[in-house]
Amino acid sequence: MITVESINKHFGENHVLKDMSFAFEPGKTNLIIGESGSGKTTLLKVMIGLYESDSGVVKYDDRNFTEMHFKARKNLRKEVGMLFQGGALFDYMSVQENIIFPLNMFAEKSEEENLERVNFCLNRVNLENTNSLLPSELSGGMKKRVAIARAIALNPKYLLCDEPNSGLDPKTSILIDNLIQEITQEYNITTIINSHDMNSVMEIGDKIAFIHQGKIWWSGSKDDLISCENKELNDFVFASKLFKRLRKKF
Repeated sequence: MITVESINKHFGENHVLKDMSFAFEPGKTNLIIGESGSGKTTLLKVMIGLYESDSGVVKYDDRNFTEMHFKARKNLRKEVGMLFQGGALFDYMSVQENIIFPLNMFAEKSEEENLERVNFCLNRVNLENTNSLLPSELSGGMKKRVAIARAIALNPKYLLCDEPNSGLDPKTSILIDNLIQEITQEYNITTIINSHDMNSVMEIGDKIAFIHQGKIWWSGSKDDLISCENKELNDFVFASKLFKRLRKKF
């Protein structure tokens, strides 16, 4: 389980995260939703240490990440896979080199063992025999799958995903959603996903948190979401005609 407790984060005069507390369920796909600029990406970056919070605590299974020194944080990060928005692949590296990068940094195994793990991860995301390709030779969906393969290379306990469907067509978005959900269930990972895509929320969201004005405004299941009377949540969720029609069925 990952928990955030009373997290605050400012950028100058902008108070982005306001006394934020939440518990993300282990072995589940936890979805974070909210408008652009609401603090979703900032929260993920605080959780992984790319940003330091001004106050509050981040815990991984009761281990206080916030108080850890550099070496302890590095050891814990071995357990965390990160899928960045856009994939964030190294353009000058091949598919194999991108995936082996965290293994060379953290795994402390032989080159043969690392290559075996690369091929296992590529097979898991259905990209066998793409080792030598460059990111420029891949479609958008393939890039995201390579990024997922890299994120799971260290066999993480936790997987953090920032807008995994950004820039993808609906069919490919469904493929990525299903892949993340399958990996979460197969390896009992605590997965946290930032998303604007309400289709993703309704398809794979086990637990949902809605951020509004820098705070956790609402949380619950996708079934709870459909019948919820929270005005700000409804304004966000049912902004599209599709979800307005969906709600009328309930």
